[in-house]
Amino acid sequence: MISVHLVLFLIFGAVCVAGAINLLAQSHPINSALSLVVVMGALAVEYLLLGAEFVAAVQVIVYAGAIMVLFVFVIMLLNAGTEERTKGGSYVAMIVGIPGMLAGSALVAWVLLTHSGTKSVVAGALPGSPAQVAPLLFHEFLLPFEVTSILVLVAIMGAVVLASHPNSDPKKEKT
Repeated sequence: MISVHLVLFLIFGAVCVAGAINLLAQSHPINSALSLVVVMGALAVEYLLLGAEFVAAVQVIVYAGAIMVLFVFVIMLLNAGTEERTKGGSYVAMIVGIPGMLAGSALVAWVLLTHSGTKSVVAGALPGSPAQVAPLLFHEFLLPFEVTSILVLVAIMGAVVLASHPNSDPKKEKT
């Protein structure tokens, strides 16, 4: 008998995959960013179904919330229009990309099936409460956490520099 959790897991897994495919198929960057929000939301529901409430909350708050706001802000700051598609590039991407994706997927599936060594676990049985995650995040992995935040800040500053127009200086316009 199929459980409700399994059906919901498969439904939201399909929503996640459909959102990812839509993210790649869109030509306008805002639509791609909104598709990424759908993927992040579906992943949060997947985490909830697996019993990882803290990770689901972090997924919604940090990724679907804060990071996506930054993405949309940078996209709008750059005033990015629709993507120009070339005819030659799509053929090369199909010839190289699709077989590469299939080979990579087969390799990942083979490694997971043969070398995982894990047994089935009841959802929510593994440790992962905020009290256990906090020391890892703020003591053992503090440097990578802070480096990531600095990289996001540098990326935003780079977008601002790229978006600034060379004729925006009032002194240059008068001369």
